[in-house]
Amino acid sequence: MNIVLHQPEIPHNTGAIGRTCLMTGARLHLIRPFGFYLDEKALRRAGMDYWPKIDVTEYDCFQDFIEKNPSANIYLAESGIGITYTDVEYKPGDFIIFGSETKGLPQSLLEQYKHRIINIPMIGEERSLNLSVTAGIVLYEALRQQGFPGLTGELLPKKTNPPVEE
Repeated sequence: MNIVLHQPEIPHNTGAIGRTCLMTGARLHLIRPFGFYLDEKALRRAGMDYWPKIDVTEYDCFQDFIEKNPSANIYLAESGIGITYTDVEYKPGDFIIFGSETKGLPQSLLEQYKHRIINIPMIGEERSLNLSVTAGIVLYEALRQQGFPGLTGELLPKKTNPPVEE
């Protein structure tokens, strides 16, 4: 799987997403401009000592990203529009694009990929979940659908509801 951050602004979100990518085998793609320097202490702190191990690719702009990934199967995550993220059938190698923390994705991208927009349902009138939380939710759903390929861990038996006595 591929997680793409379009113009990320907050270093600890990018660091946390990078750490999640490392722990799941996902690749992280970063599209400039960034709201921080990649060598910032906050980025390294959030990514902990994992940052040098993370598979990160940087791009100058969205067009650069498209030129270097011409056959990318793209989904755009955006608050309040699109289909629910669980209604997508994710495939290995898909690219899930997240916008900046304060602006989201540019309107031009949302219009260009209007049938590829996904969202996470929420209550209330708040704008959105934290970017690193959102990326983790969507990435783990995509991996769940694929049977968590390559991931390890003790698997617990599925819980079943006890029978109801009448």
